This record gives sequence, C-alpha cells and structure tokens, in this order.
Amino acid sequence: MRQTVCKACGAAIVWIKTPAGKALPCDAGQRYYVEKPLTGTKKIVTKNGEVIACEYTDDLQKANGVGYVPHWATCPQADNFKRKGEKT
Repeated sequence: MRQTVCKACGAAIVWIKTPAGKALPCDAGQRYYVEKPLTGTKKIVTKNGEVIACEYTDDLQKANGVGYVPHWATCPQADNFKRKGEKT
C-alpha cells in the first residue's frame, strides 16, 4: 500500500491492490464498517483489497472490521477520471 495525493482534489489517498491485481485509490483514513452484502449502500476496501458492500459506523461494538473508503466515492472530481466506455 502506498500513499500519494489525488491529482484532482489534493486529498491524501492510499493505493490498495485488489485480488485481481488492480490498484484502487482509497481515502487515507480508515473507517469502521458493518458488512451488509445484500443491502449495503456504501463500499469499503479491506487491507487485502476486497471490496465489500456495507454501512459505515462509529460504533465499535457493531463493527465487523476496518477498511478504506474508495476515493471515487468522496472525490468532488471523480467524474473526470472515469475511463472511456465506463458506465456512470
């Protein structure tokens, strides 16, 4: 995992490698989450690169773990980085 800054908004980001080998930019700060595979409206990236549907929580008693929020979910310039042919 390496830390850099977003070229668009200047936020600190970390790059996490997915099991498929793709580098995924995430916000540098970690978040606690409650895993919700069928109903989760948020995404979290674990340290080993798994992307999980979840809800964020500040309640450590309810949390299933800690992970990183994908930067595309928080960057105000995320649309500028979509690849050609990618669905919006």
